[in-house]
Amino acid sequence: MKLQTNEKYILMKKFLDYKILGETRDDAAGECFDKVARILGLGYPGGPAIAKLAGERFSAGEPFSVKLPRPMIKQQNYDFSFSGLKTAVLYEFRKQTPQTQKSKQYLEALCAEVQQAIIDVLIFKTRKAVDDYGAKTVVLGGGVTANDELRKQFKKEFNVLMPAKKFCTDNAVMTAITAYFHLKNGDKPEGEITAKADLTL
Repeated sequence: MKLQTNEKYILMKKFLDYKILGETRDDAAGECFDKVARILGLGYPGGPAIAKLAGERFSAGEPFSVKLPRPMIKQQNYDFSFSGLKTAVLYEFRKQTPQTQKSKQYLEALCAEVQQAIIDVLIFKTRKAVDDYGAKTVVLGGGVTANDELRKQFKKEFNVLMPAKKFCTDNAVMTAITAYFHLKNGDKPEGEITAKADLTL
C-alpha cells in the first residue's frame, strides 16, 4: 500500500495495478504545514521550519500546553483533511498576547502539536487501510515524507519503505518511474502529450 502524503492512499498489488482508497478533501499535509508556517510567520517551505521548532521543544522548559484537533481521525474511511487543523491553529494563535505569539517556547509547543496532529491522523488512517486490506508493506512518497518525526513513527508502526530524504520532494522522478513501467508494459502515449495538473492514476 502506498501513502503519498500530499494526495492519496493507494493500494498497489503490483506495478500498474492501483486502487485509490482515499485522498485529501481539501488541505493536504504539506499544505497544512505551509499554511500554519505562514500564520506563525515562519516562512516557506513550512514543513522544515515547523519540524525544527518542534524538535527544539523542552529546550527551555515547557511553560505552554497546546492541544489541537485530529481532523477526521474517527471517520470510517481513508480520506483526510487538514483545513480544520489550520483553522484551529489560527484561532489558537490569535487568542494569545503579542508577547506570547513571539515566545520561542510557545512556538515550539505549538509546532510540536501541529506536527504530531498531522502524524497521528496519517498513522491512524494508514493503520485502518493496512488492517482492512491486509497490506504487507507501506510505501511513503511526497515531500512530507522528509519529516524526521514522521519517518521515525511510521517505522515503529509499519513495515515501511521510503526514499532517502533528498529524494522525497522530487515528484517528477516518481512520475517518470511510473511512465517507465507503462512503457515497459507496452503502453504508448496517444497523440500529443500535454501537461495536466489534475491527472489521476
